[in-house]
Amino acid sequence: MTTTISLNERDAVHVAVAHPRRPTASEHEIASHCALARRLAALLDADYADYDAARLAGRRIYYVPALTLVGGGQAEALGITADHQLYGGVVPHAYVATKAISHGVYGAHSARPKGWADSLGSELGEAVLPGYTAFSLQDAEAAGVALLRDGAIRLKLPEATAGRGQTVVRNAAQLRAALAGYDAADVRAHGLVLESNLEGEVRTYSVGTVRIPGLQAAYVGTQELTRDNGGASVYGGSTLRVVRGGYDDLLAAKLSDDEREAVRLARHYDACVQRHYPGLLASRRNYDVALGSHADNVRRMGVLEQSWRAGGASIAEIAALEAFKSDPALRSVTAQTCERYGSEHPCPPDEALVFHGRDSAVGFISKSGRITEYGGAE
Repeated sequence: MTTTISLNERDAVHVAVAHPRRPTASEHEIASHCALARRLAALLDADYADYDAARLAGRRIYYVPALTLVGGGQAEALGITADHQLYGGVVPHAYVATKAISHGVYGAHSARPKGWADSLGSELGEAVLPGYTAFSLQDAEAAGVALLRDGAIRLKLPEATAGRGQTVVRNAAQLRAALAGYDAADVRAHGLVLESNLEGEVRTYSVGTVRIPGLQAAYVGTQELTRDNGGASVYGGSTLRVVRGGYDDLLAAKLSDDEREAVRLARHYDACVQRHYPGLLASRRNYDVALGSHADNVRRMGVLEQSWRAGGASIAEIAALEAFKSDPALRSVTAQTCERYGSEHPCPPDEALVFHGRDSAVGFISKSGRITEYGGAE
């Protein structure tokens, strides 16, 4: 059954804004952010404007944040109290928006931040890979040594994105050497994730839902990696099967067994987090689900992280919503995003172009998104 959010005329959006964003956002990030807000404004039959609190006073604003908002501060200051007011999410504590919540702490006496949901890690169960989150270097070492008994582990900075900020270690000596490179105060403030490392060919699925007033979509697809201008392997884009409606509509579509399992795990993760952190609200919910094998050569699948903000797949999500609004009978589409580094890549066509040029932070980068296939109708 397809569900939509409908608002009465009194609550209709007047203007969409690309706000807030990181103060250090570079050119390609700003271009992506503004492109999303402009297209969402059109979807909502609203104006698009640069954010100016005084000039927009009295107008109903739809926010498109470039980061997950924290309820007691950012969201409250903007007057956001419901998910139909933004494309993204609001969390009760900053760490809830990071990889940190995917695992519990190692022991009963391990450090944890205020408000930490101790039983979430155990309830997530096999929806995630074996792992722990540590808020001290001592806890990280103890947790890492325990995990190493079953094979190599991956250390991950909870706030890092695009596959950056990660280190694989295979024994206790490597673990201690890696931990020596972390700042103790930063680990206390943000945590450090230690997780079983998947070996061999690893496939990463993107699973998610997005809702705006009048439209809702759900999707599953795969991510690809590419090389950045420094030679590192980073996020290179997503290809998504998007259906009108929610998870039930997605599961009713023709999915592979692995896609269906990825959706099931993401849905379980989403429900568990919502139950343990009821202050969470999000109109955009995206989950990275990895499939590979551990040291025992047994296939494993688990949610790696969540995203309740504009992300790498968002241009594809918006393209799908545009298609669904344009044709009310359309049930599904395939949408794609692509990120490539280096000036040798051709400029994408105008209808797909998000950014193509030299960025002060990452060098030359090309970003695009488009519909590649239209599915069936009712």
